[in-house]
Amino acid sequence: MSYQKVLPSAIDLPLNQKELGEIISKAKDWALMHGVCMRSKTNFSADALQFAPFVLTPSLYPRKEFEKAVNLQTVLNELMHKVAHDTDFLRETLASTIQVDEFTANLFKIYETVLNEGFTQEISLGLIRSDTMLETKKGCIEKCKNLNPNCPKRYYCCVAMVEINTIASGFGHLGPASRAIQSYILNELGHVDKTKNLPENNALSGLCSAMVEAWNIIGNQKAAILFVIEDVTYNICDQRFHEFEIREKYPHVKVIRRTLTEIFNTGVLGSNKELIVDGIVVSVVYFRSGYEPNQYPSKNEWDARLMIERSNAIKCPSIHYHLAGTKKVQQALAKKGVLNRFLSNETDIQKVQEIFTGLYSLDKKEGGDEVVDMVLKNPESFVMKPQREGGGNNIYGVDIPEKLTAMSDDERSAYIVMDRIFPPISKSYMIRPGGQMQPEIVEMVSELGIFGAIIGTKDKILYNRQVGHMLRTKVSNANEGGVAAGLGALDSPYLFDSE
Repeated sequence: MSYQKVLPSAIDLPLNQKELGEIISKAKDWALMHGVCMRSKTNFSADALQFAPFVLTPSLYPRKEFEKAVNLQTVLNELMHKVAHDTDFLRETLASTIQVDEFTANLFKIYETVLNEGFTQEISLGLIRSDTMLETKKGCIEKCKNLNPNCPKRYYCCVAMVEINTIASGFGHLGPASRAIQSYILNELGHVDKTKNLPENNALSGLCSAMVEAWNIIGNQKAAILFVIEDVTYNICDQRFHEFEIREKYPHVKVIRRTLTEIFNTGVLGSNKELIVDGIVVSVVYFRSGYEPNQYPSKNEWDARLMIERSNAIKCPSIHYHLAGTKKVQQALAKKGVLNRFLSNETDIQKVQEIFTGLYSLDKKEGGDEVVDMVLKNPESFVMKPQREGGGNNIYGVDIPEKLTAMSDDERSAYIVMDRIFPPISKSYMIRPGGQMQPEIVEMVSELGIFGAIIGTKDKILYNRQVGHMLRTKVSNANEGGVAAGLGALDSPYLFDSE
């Protein structure tokens, strides 16, 4: 049973038909002229863009919970940094997963190889995004009342962690762009006074500054930052604006873009383990690809990834950071007492524990049979997650029993189970390419991502910041919500005081 609440709208809705048609037409043009765009997956052309789906008016978000998520990001940065550098923990946690998940096993082989050889570059760059939702189901409300019997929270309960992304954490451009387009819309509708409730968002400059900081640490003024990209890039604006931001603010820093296949064909390691691609020395590698099995179509791409890891370039992420972002690791972190292994401040530990939702192992050796029984009794309360990024991989609710019962004990250990989050519902118009000029108001739910940047070695953190946010919104009856996957829409939080 869902205990979802309905949030009010930022402005009075519905709009009259004439005003709605006019503002949608203006907003579409604004989006196209300001790079709030993607390439079409259905009618792909490298020479054409369409606007990215967006929500017409911003979604309400409680100010205190937004600030909680923002303030916790540097702690989560530190947590993931320390997890990535704990070899024993990664080995123990992923031992069963790598027996049945070929993709994670291949990543782990690269990790073991460079670990045994000795890391050529001990410094890692983490551009991390922590994805959260507001939880409103009964269990969370009861939890809050136990902590505070006089809890005045009316529309929501608390921020709950969905996942932590350590590779290709996108929307550094489209997050701030969402605020900009909705600010424009509010102004055009005569609500300029309400734009003050849209929090500043400097994700693009924050993420790019961290890349340049890593570039400065290497100190080779002739070296480039390498973006590792897909064979076909649909989310082109989000990637290119990172490149353009660096070139505009740091014109002496060169940026190049290559696929893993191209890196295999033209890349070499120099005499001092410098990574050289097309004759260009690379000092920082930023992965926007390499997180899905289909991005390694042959052994060549795996060899390219290994060559990168063997180099003295700073990687974002390094192979151990990539492994730290797997679902199995995050499930292990939710176990009682595990956070104490990585964090020393008791207040920080408590704050992280409070945002973790229930995460369960399906490994038979870790009580997986009991978890299976629990899930099958009430599947709509859970989500099954494999060790994958990029959206479209999870199994929800009523689809779980058939999938779960068809798996062997070994196969299911490649998945984890998470308590399903039931966020509050907001209402607005969702604007999509090819959609109606007079759309209906729809019920939606949102996912807030907070960006962090961290640089350091195993023993020393050199740089640790929270750098921005993004909000993705989907219709309330949809399971997945990735914008690039065509399932969600750009949005931004409209902060309100709930007490």
